[in-house]
Amino acid sequence: MEVSNITTVTAFVLLGLSNNPQIQVLLFVLFLMIYLLTLLGNLLMLLVISTDSHLHTPMYFFLRHLSFLDAFYSSIIVPKLLENLLSKWKTTTLLECFTQISLVIFSGATEACLLSVMAYDRFQAVCHPLMYTVAMSKRVCSALVGASWVIGMGTGLINTLLLAQQQFCGPNLIRSFACELPPVLLLACSDPFISLTSILTTMVVLGLGTLVLLLGSYSRIIVTALRISSATGRSKIFSTCSSHFLVISIFYGSGVYRYMTPASGSALEQVLSVQYSVVTPLLNPLIYSLKNQEVKAALRRMLAKKSRLTM
Repeated sequence: MEVSNITTVTAFVLLGLSNNPQIQVLLFVLFLMIYLLTLLGNLLMLLVISTDSHLHTPMYFFLRHLSFLDAFYSSIIVPKLLENLLSKWKTTTLLECFTQISLVIFSGATEACLLSVMAYDRFQAVCHPLMYTVAMSKRVCSALVGASWVIGMGTGLINTLLLAQQQFCGPNLIRSFACELPPVLLLACSDPFISLTSILTTMVVLGLGTLVLLLGSYSRIIVTALRISSATGRSKIFSTCSSHFLVISIFYGSGVYRYMTPASGSALEQVLSVQYSVVTPLLNPLIYSLKNQEVKAALRRMLAKKSRLTM
């Protein structure tokens, strides 16, 4: 379609991770296994938290939402990646691409908010234990989770609508395996200033803002833990918080680099994209289940109950 002598792009081509057919087959098997394990791990976490009354606390209420979000986020990225690995034509329409971008930003923003909420919950539990039930009532927890989802939706919608105002007249090759804002924005023929300002504002206000809240909460937690004379008490606090802090480190370490540095399509950038969008949703339930005694106990109770029913 010609408009003012400019050819408008109607589809993008995802260059993916490799052009070698044999490597593509190996990658397909690898990512399929990762995807199935991701769904299994997060859905199992959802099931355990929902069915075990011992886990009906604010901490696990937030973790249940995080597990659902990880399963959702993985389903945004991996199925399209698997399709492209076996397809000769790795094209995606503008509508499909912009929808994926919107959902990716929504998931990332929502997860950043949820991780901050979880850190705030641990801060209240450790630093103000006597007021914990009041500060983290069911109503407050629901409001915090609802706000996280609304902020995520708004962030994804605003950034995608601004991106959709750009003109794309070629080339249409995306140097990635998924539609993400940085590499797609490189293809814009019009001035991307508004979109760049929007995504940088999002990263500063939401990304770094939530990171400051996280670091503030954990600084107070560490100071409080060090003041406890009981070694058992300190160990329990650090054991409870270590899994969450590890998830935060992985999420922000790869995510901030991915969106705060210029897109180039380099090998390092591709590796970080895979780690951020494919591997992290798999690691989260593993970290919480392997490093959390309450979750492991709940898993044992569920398996014991199932074995009794099958006898």
